[in-house]
Amino acid sequence: MGYDVARFQGDVDEDLICPICSGVLEEPVQAPHCEHAFCNACITQWFSQQQTCPVDRSVVTVAHLRPVPRIMRNMLSKLQITCDNAVFGCTAVVRLDNLMSHLNDCEHNPKRPVTCEQGCGHSIVVTSLCSLEMPKDELPNHNCIKHLRSVVQQQQTRIAELEKTSAEHKHQLAEQKRDIQLLKAYMRAIRSVNPNLQNLEETIEYNEILEWVNSLQPARVTRWGGMISTPDAVLQAVIKRSLVESGCPTSIINELIENAHERNWPQGLATLETRQMNRRYYENYVAKRIPGKQAVVVMACENQHMGEEMVLEPGLVMIFAHGVEEI
Repeated sequence: MGYDVARFQGDVDEDLICPICSGVLEEPVQAPHCEHAFCNACITQWFSQQQTCPVDRSVVTVAHLRPVPRIMRNMLSKLQITCDNAVFGCTAVVRLDNLMSHLNDCEHNPKRPVTCEQGCGHSIVVTSLCSLEMPKDELPNHNCIKHLRSVVQQQQTRIAELEKTSAEHKHQLAEQKRDIQLLKAYMRAIRSVNPNLQNLEETIEYNEILEWVNSLQPARVTRWGGMISTPDAVLQAVIKRSLVESGCPTSIINELIENAHERNWPQGLATLETRQMNRRYYENYVAKRIPGKQAVVVMACENQHMGEEMVLEPGLVMIFAHGVEEI
């Protein structure tokens, strides 16, 4: 939802107001054709009910949304807004693009990091990763020993659950590998007696690739300028490990990693000049997120519409410094 207009100093341009929540745009996105802008959270919630623009009712979906123009982002960033902690005594007025930085350091923030003085010496701050930490306003009720015991118990329970899940996955993987080996042996046997089945193994391999690709989350690249065209060996190793963990067929992993470097890219992506010239076509790529990474895989089987100059067999890996999000 957008920022409360009453928190801003001076007038706010009506183009910076979300038509859904009537607040100042927060994480703004734009419909491509009518160019109406909305808070990302607002329009996402709206699309859960109907696939139309809230303003003119033209057909639009989440996949169609694009970042707002830079001029609009600049206008938003320059707005002056009061601190979220005004109710706790903060009188600061900051630029909107500096708000998060201010909140992290605001001395009136009830969730500001403080140090426990009761003996454990842990920093106390809100976080979803460490249960040893808590907000400043919970400090009076903090008990070090009780809290640490609770954390240890939670971690032991979590470890036991993960060990159980890991054992189950290993068992399933072993069964799948055994089934694959049996199937390949069976194929070799029937191919030797039936010439019409010579391409059966290739067909099954292709189906394995399709099954893996379909298991990945669709992705959208919001910052094509962040593309890393010459990833180093360490970065390539990280991406390769993620591909393996995602279930990528072993027969294509090395090819995909080799195709992550611009020296192997197709003609339409081979140089910085051609990439800039063809940038308008990028949104037509069907891209899948490499789990947990700022990288996507663009498979040839899903991108025949792009033409030979823009895709490779079996596919391309594109790595970014930032700007990859799941759809």
